[in-house]
Amino acid sequence: METTPVIKPRPQPAPGEPRVYGKHVYGNLYECDREVLSNEERLRQIVVNAAKLGNMTLLDVRSWKIGEGVSVVAIVLESHITIHTWPEYSFATVDVYSCGKHTDPEKAFNYIAAALRAKRIEKKVTERHLE
Repeated sequence: METTPVIKPRPQPAPGEPRVYGKHVYGNLYECDREVLSNEERLRQIVVNAAKLGNMTLLDVRSWKIGEGVSVVAIVLESHITIHTWPEYSFATVDVYSCGKHTDPEKAFNYIAAALRAKRIEKKVTERHLE
């Protein structure tokens, strides 16, 4: 039987810290391993591992096989992780967004890029804070 994670109230920020602390890491991955890009179960496992490495609380993972490609969406307590693949072009897009200083979305993104064996990576990092 599945257990639902215990969701704790958000801690109050320390004086001078943002009320909402968010970090959004996203990008394009080129020249990836086509076999990995088309393997739905492998991609789901990569997202689960990325959430763990990024210290995020995984709530749900959904995936869809679309032609040769796959879309995987993970809902984490802190926000989300997505991978969309186009094996025919050895291409994927990745999006990791999380709230809370306890998380490391960049570590999760880097893990995904390595797991997809991307030879070229375009990565952007955006802070999404409310002061």
